[in-house]
Amino acid sequence: MKVCLDIQAALGQRAGVGRYVRELLRHLGADAQTDEVRAFYFDFKRKGLDAPPPGIGLRACRWLPGRAAQKLWKVFRFPPYDWFAGGADVYHFPNFIRPPLSRGRKSVVTIHDVSFLRMPETTEAKNLAWLTSEINRTVEQADRIITDSAFSAREIVQQLKVPPEKVVPIPLGLAPFGPPPSREEVEAVRASLELTRPYLLMVGTIEPRKNIPFLVKVFEALQGFDGELVLVGGLGWKTGPTLRAMAESPQRDRIRLLRHVGDRELSALYAGASVFVFPSRYEGFGFPPLEAMGRGTPVVAARNSSLPEVLGEAPAWVDGFDVDTWAGTLRAVLEDPDRRERMRLAGLAQAQPFTWEKTARRTWAVYRQLAGEA
Repeated sequence: MKVCLDIQAALGQRAGVGRYVRELLRHLGADAQTDEVRAFYFDFKRKGLDAPPPGIGLRACRWLPGRAAQKLWKVFRFPPYDWFAGGADVYHFPNFIRPPLSRGRKSVVTIHDVSFLRMPETTEAKNLAWLTSEINRTVEQADRIITDSAFSAREIVQQLKVPPEKVVPIPLGLAPFGPPPSREEVEAVRASLELTRPYLLMVGTIEPRKNIPFLVKVFEALQGFDGELVLVGGLGWKTGPTLRAMAESPQRDRIRLLRHVGDRELSALYAGASVFVFPSRYEGFGFPPLEAMGRGTPVVAARNSSLPEVLGEAPAWVDGFDVDTWAGTLRAVLEDPDRRERMRLAGLAQAQPFTWEKTARRTWAVYRQLAGEA
């Protein structure tokens, strides 16, 4: 069996879908057995891609920009994707939308969540227009839909009227940070970032769904904590309210935004935080709090969407978005060392089963079933 994986998102996105594609690519090759995987992408500007992982073939189109191909597909539904990518038994599109394929080609699409339908006001306007114009055709034409959680599978079935048997939830894996950082490594990273006081941590792209202006209000209301609020994430879309909330806060001198952090630094930041705080309004999976738990950090999180499914009973859950309730929950966790230790152990146990090896193995099962080789 030959599989073609579209890896365009891996070129331009560090987090989110980009990370999903990179990790899937790496682990699919390791579990290919007698099957083949080809990664395809448009590379008109010849930026190139790192050497593919073992077991992965690579093919690029360098004479046509990807955006030009996307415009042709949107207007004419032509030429088919496989004319660029070459033949395969199964094509996997991991970033929500299926481009046109020649008749009879089998396809898998990953739809990570449907926040663009549930909360369109939080989605970038250009991306919202693209998704809403293409998603119905995608779910109709795709042979299988993979998503990140059972919660997202239910959402896809309900919001897009997809038969349940067509949707396969496959949980994601933890980031490949390597062994937990030593105390010395944590202190070295903190020193390099001038983090001299205890800190609360939030990780995520700066965009409305992450609810960071609310978190700033919670931090302002938090009593008895003489530390900092550290936000890690690149600037996404509709960032104005978030940046204003930070700049105008009475506690602005204790709020830090770190936009460019490598994996080593992020691992140490997770491990060194007093508490990881996650007031997100909607998640299809929830990478950051699971990563924090995998580094032994207590988590306080909003009880909504996929988060209870992924995080289990390890966090201190908060229902709704009342500032005083969140501040009180944070204070209770910060002031109780025994509770933090119980949360730390519970978080480590909850995070352990989430591996990219399992994600790749379950993804291969979808390919093989679709190709009639199960």
